[in-house]
Amino acid sequence: MKRTPWLSFLLDAILVTAFVIVGRASHDRSLTRLLGVALWPFLVGLLIGWLAGRAWKDPNAPVRAGIPVWLGTAAVGMLLRWVSGQGVQPVFMAVGSAFLLLFIVGWRVIAALVRRRQAPSS
Repeated sequence: MKRTPWLSFLLDAILVTAFVIVGRASHDRSLTRLLGVALWPFLVGLLIGWLAGRAWKDPNAPVRAGIPVWLGTAAVGMLLRWVSGQGVQPVFMAVGSAFLLLFIVGWRVIAALVRRRQAPSS
C-alpha cells in the first residue's frame, strides 16, 4: 500500500477538514464560517507540520511523519486560533489534540499494520 506524498497530504487535509466539520457541527453550520474561520488555522498547521517534519520523505510512517504532522497541526492550529481571536479553551485543546492524533497518526498506524500483514513472511 504505497502512497505518494501528495496522496498522504491530501488524506491528512481531508481528515483535518473532517475534524473541523465535526467540531463546528454543534456550534455554527455556516460553510463560510467553517472555511473562513475554523479551518484555515489547522490547514496552515498541517502544512507547517509537513514541512518541519519533512513528512514527504516517509509520508506513511506513524512516528517519522505522523507525530511531527500531528504536532504541527495541533500546536500551530491552536496558536493561530488564539492569535486570531477565535478562542482556545483548555478542554478544546485537549479534545482537539486527541482527535487530531487519532486521525493523523491513526491512519498511518493502520496502514503500517496492513503493510505488515501483507508482507511475505520469510
